[in-house]
Amino acid sequence: MRVSVVDAGSNTVRLVVADSRDGVPLPVHTAKWKLRLSEQTGEDGRLGDAATEQLVRAVEKAALTAERWGAPEPLAFATAVVRNAPDRAEVLRAVRARTDVRLCVLPGEVEAELTFLAVRRWMGWRAGPLALFDIGGGSLEVAFGRGRMPEFAVSLPLGANRLTNEFFDRTDPPSATEIQALRRKVRHQLRDATARIRWEHPHTSIAASRTFQQLARLCGAPPGRRGPFVERQLYRKDLRLAIDRLAGLSIDERSELPGISAPRARQCLAGAIIGHTAMKLSGLKSLAICPWALREGILLRYLEDGRDWWGDIERREERTHHHAVDSTVVTSLPLQEARAVPTP
Repeated sequence: MRVSVVDAGSNTVRLVVADSRDGVPLPVHTAKWKLRLSEQTGEDGRLGDAATEQLVRAVEKAALTAERWGAPEPLAFATAVVRNAPDRAEVLRAVRARTDVRLCVLPGEVEAELTFLAVRRWMGWRAGPLALFDIGGGSLEVAFGRGRMPEFAVSLPLGANRLTNEFFDRTDPPSATEIQALRRKVRHQLRDATARIRWEHPHTSIAASRTFQQLARLCGAPPGRRGPFVERQLYRKDLRLAIDRLAGLSIDERSELPGISAPRARQCLAGAIIGHTAMKLSGLKSLAICPWALREGILLRYLEDGRDWWGDIERREERTHHHAVDSTVVTSLPLQEARAVPTP
């Protein structure tokens, strides 16, 4: 069985074509189109005509590529940059009308749940009670669980690109005052979720996402060319030193560092601060890096639960198409209850 998934994120549109063997999605082809949608949004978050046109063209190319590789209509989704856009409904309509692809917007909580599923499948049951952190361009997902799906999942407006635009858009490199302001916001937003993680005492703590992978490489983890099965760890003490290093460099200088790609050089400092703060407030000294994340979670859920599961997502998107509800912060734990969780 051949399947494909299209991920429209803050920086790129990515396609993965995979074969299912014993319920495991094995990639046979990948492709990406760099759009940097988050840099094209207006002050009000709208994507506008130009960015929408680029997104339409990229999704169209992805669908044609998937077809050439023998995959049916891709499972297509967009993350926070589209989810939070005031003109989200218009963007999704344009994609559907011109490509025949149903581009869906997943609530932040669902993103966290699906990424957790991917991490659980990769790490296996021996990982035990598991905590997950996933830094995207527009949001940060945090989850915890003991089984296949998480018991706690939250999405917070703490994406690396989002905070870069908010705090680091004036000077290069940013000032100490700007860095401190970003730290304060991250600490405040993470207070409840990290209290829950501390209370749960996870046996294994995992980082997923390209941001964490690049930060781990910067801090000495093996390079990607060593393959996905090489163990990679990100240590909090190393990340703290990396923050000081990144803070003193311009964007161009950061892009020359190990692991830091040019498209992510601008946002890597914010990503490092988010990651370090999450680890510190959660009481974690290290995170294991998982190569599977949201795209693999969608493929796994599709393979395990069938087309009807994805059809439910598509129908829900159609029902809310004209409302463009902002689902950035969704949590299965009431905030007042999270604040009451005792610190070990």
